[in-house]
Amino acid sequence: MSRLERTATFDRLGESLASPLRRDRAGRVVGARFERGFAPRFGADVIEGAARFRAYAPRAKRCSIVLDEPQGGERIVAMDSLGAGVYQAIVPGEGHETLYKIALDDDVYPDPYALYLPFGVHGPAMVYASRYAWRHGLGVYRPLSSHVIYELHVGTFTQEGTFGAAERRLADLAHMGVTAVELMPISAFEGEYGWGYDGVAHFSTHAAYGSPDELRHFIDEAHGLGLSVFLDVVYSHFGPAGNYLRAFSDEYFRSDRQTPWGEAMDFRHAPARHYVLDSARYWLTEMRADGLRLDATHAFSESRSSNILRELSDELLLVEPKKLLMAEDERNDPSLVTSTGMNGVWADDFHHQIHVTLTREHDGYYEAYRPGALGIADCIRGGWLYEGQLYAPTGEHRGGRADALDASSFIYAIQNHDQIGNREDGLRLTALAPPAAFAAASALLLFLPMTPLLFMGQEWGATTPFLYFSHREPDGMQRFAASKLDWAERASPEHAALLDLHTRLLRLRRLDLVLSSSGRDQLGVRSDGTVLVAERWSAHGRRLFVVNFSDVPADVPLLPGSLDDYEVLLASNGAAHDRLGGWAFAVLGDARGSGRAMVE
Repeated sequence: MSRLERTATFDRLGESLASPLRRDRAGRVVGARFERGFAPRFGADVIEGAARFRAYAPRAKRCSIVLDEPQGGERIVAMDSLGAGVYQAIVPGEGHETLYKIALDDDVYPDPYALYLPFGVHGPAMVYASRYAWRHGLGVYRPLSSHVIYELHVGTFTQEGTFGAAERRLADLAHMGVTAVELMPISAFEGEYGWGYDGVAHFSTHAAYGSPDELRHFIDEAHGLGLSVFLDVVYSHFGPAGNYLRAFSDEYFRSDRQTPWGEAMDFRHAPARHYVLDSARYWLTEMRADGLRLDATHAFSESRSSNILRELSDELLLVEPKKLLMAEDERNDPSLVTSTGMNGVWADDFHHQIHVTLTREHDGYYEAYRPGALGIADCIRGGWLYEGQLYAPTGEHRGGRADALDASSFIYAIQNHDQIGNREDGLRLTALAPPAAFAAASALLLFLPMTPLLFMGQEWGATTPFLYFSHREPDGMQRFAASKLDWAERASPEHAALLDLHTRLLRLRRLDLVLSSSGRDQLGVRSDGTVLVAERWSAHGRRLFVVNFSDVPADVPLLPGSLDDYEVLLASNGAAHDRLGGWAFAVLGDARGSGRAMVE
């Protein structure tokens, strides 16, 4: 059988193995699918008093399940060939918590489709049948325009570093006013600790964080608090250690190219496409996550990259409740939204422009950004700064005009895991810029209609670094431990004041009739020297944000009248009359006496 014939057979056979969608008369996917769960087409599941095992191994002459016996030793069960390289075995009496590996001819491997790898990526897989009873419905959907995203790393968010410990902090986040938590990768990767972008088993939770049902409990608790949960998933590549998928078939990975981080998936072939689509379905349906952040989509295999994203977005169009897809992509490519169906794109130009203005750093890619209010204003107007201009760090033209994108399609941040952790010192922006400058940048971020993202601890100005750490590094454990948040810091006056500022800014964003409803078409921005003025408007009135991006006091020439002529909704020290102190800012309502309602 040729590869093309095998691929066509794989597609037909694979669809019959995967759990089907159930739809209502209007063609919408209905909740029964969630209640019944989604089973990936390969791996292990439990059926009527037996465990069912399935694998795709077209090069193997024989395939077997190697079962760990409770009393010690192993039991080998031959799998039947179903054709097209697909094998299956149904083993009566086995079920939840059965440990197993898969033998391909004479070699034994962990299952890359495992639902749980409790002993790490090199150990046996566990047959996992969820016992969890959901309490808070199928998910929490809101459009991206209504979201404030909070990115966190499970291992360093708390001292314990588990789903359960992180869950106990969710109420704090909900009270502050964020609407979604985004978990850095939780798929199984080698070692106890790491960032998770070297995952190799994209159906299994990382054992150090907790079991699949402990993740379900975390997501369910978030939903009960009105929070959505987004998962950061890495489908562009597999990590360098524990990747056993290639042993099953060489169709999963490109042989002609590598990413900087590991083997690139080969979306020209059905096995790779189905692995990704099944993994995404699993997290979004069986685990009830509300959206995915797709890492490094610019590194997807070029010949099928747009197609796999389009396939994924098409599959989710009919799923209820709706799901969100966000791409991390360095190309500033608007077609990710307009053609491939992504809801949003990380727009790092905004971060870079803010960073160079507050720190005056110019090394690396920061050389492509000029400090000051003018560059920030240009970035906000375009959504991102580079729209096809020559980009000095690569010597190539970068980006395209994004006029067709809504404001919410741009995911803005002044800190995220990459921009902190890719520094050797792991220092946060609060350690590099004056406190007043950080507060001003935070206020601008939460005033704009773009989708804001906060990184864990940012809201109180955490002093702990966020370092790159890996178990493969000699000092990895020390770097991991140093990166854990110190939640006790929030009690000190300076940290409590910054937390209060974020809470007030988020409340204003949520409740103000203009800020909660106007979009990119109702946004204006201009600059003069070090002063930037952003304006948003709707039928309910106008809101102004004025800020001095300098430590030297400045006049406000762009504002009709003085600050005293407007309702002051929120302001820092040093914003008064017609002058702004160093790094001072103010959020202004309508002119005094207009009689307009500002808050619902």
